[in-house]
Amino acid sequence: MLRPHRRENSTSMAVERLQKIMAACGVASRRKAEEIITIDLAGKTTIADHMVIASGRSTRQVLALTEHLDEVLSRRTRISIEGKTQGDWVLIDAGDVIVHLFRPEIRSYYNLEKMWGAAWADGEAVRL
Repeated sequence: MLRPHRRENSTSMAVERLQKIMAACGVASRRKAEEIITIDLAGKTTIADHMVIASGRSTRQVLALTEHLDEVLSRRTRISIEGKTQGDWVLIDAGDVIVHLFRPEIRSYYNLEKMWGAAWADGEAVRL
């Protein structure tokens, strides 16, 4: 028998999701990441509900951002990291939040903001 979806559960999940987003943005900001944006993906795709995109000025900075985000986010949830060996583009999958860290030239080449943000209303992509 299916149980009705409990509002408390969805509220706590939303709070947890917001905490992940704020943690990711906070670490990125404190570590001097550039052009930090969030994109609301809820209801548009099944891969995640939110995406955070940020740039590091160099491979070294991208890898340092990755290490700090790994420390902070892994305390809150199970995460998976791809691209850590190269440091050009790192993807951190925290379940309902995905974080992309790029070197500037790689970010402009792939242009995820346009792919995920431009197709929807202006208010759904937020620059921090």
